[in-house]
Amino acid sequence: MITIVARCTVRPEKIDEFMKIALDLVDASRGEEGNVSYDLYVDLANPAKFTFIETWKDRAAIDAHNGTPHFRGFGERAGPLFAGPLDIALYRKVT
Repeated sequence: MITIVARCTVRPEKIDEFMKIALDLVDASRGEEGNVSYDLYVDLANPAKFTFIETWKDRAAIDAHNGTPHFRGFGERAGPLFAGPLDIALYRKVT
């Protein structure tokens, strides 16, 4: 399994718009073949900072996810709302 941690900061005036777009992505992604979990977190100290934590069965599932209309649409719709670059890292569970 592979876990993706993706962090972003949204322009404060765009938080509500981002939340709708992000929750649509989460809902659609959870139904995909190979998805184990897909969650969105908000920073307690800064409500404009969000973290997606996703777990996928394998790299093929991630590649398929990255090609879906809802994932590609998220990038197009959410991109202008970000206050800076995304921070994305992939992890393999050790224990």
